[in-house]
Amino acid sequence: MSTRDIHEQIKEIYGIEVSADMESKITNKILPEIKEWQSRPFNAIYPFIFMDTIHYKVREDARILNRATYIVLAVTVDGIKDILSITIGTNEPSKFWLGM
Repeated sequence: MSTRDIHEQIKEIYGIEVSADMESKITNKILPEIKEWQSRPFNAIYPFIFMDTIHYKVREDARILNRATYIVLAVTVDGIKDILSITIGTNEPSKFWLGM
């Protein structure tokens, strides 16, 4: 997402204006945490794995488009839920899930 996209999302969802400087500060603060989450090691065993998709509509370039968020959630042997993956795509083809 560009800072302009972030600005528009915050304005649309929360109804507030955020400066470009504030957007940069927030982005710079959370990016290391996102990278750490993405590179964390997985457990050797997950007794349960759930895969699901959430469909929603987004406004992009004055058009309304369908998007999908693919979520893979696992439960550890200790019973703790762990999100393994969140991926945004255009639809829910079976080939996509095979790739997961």
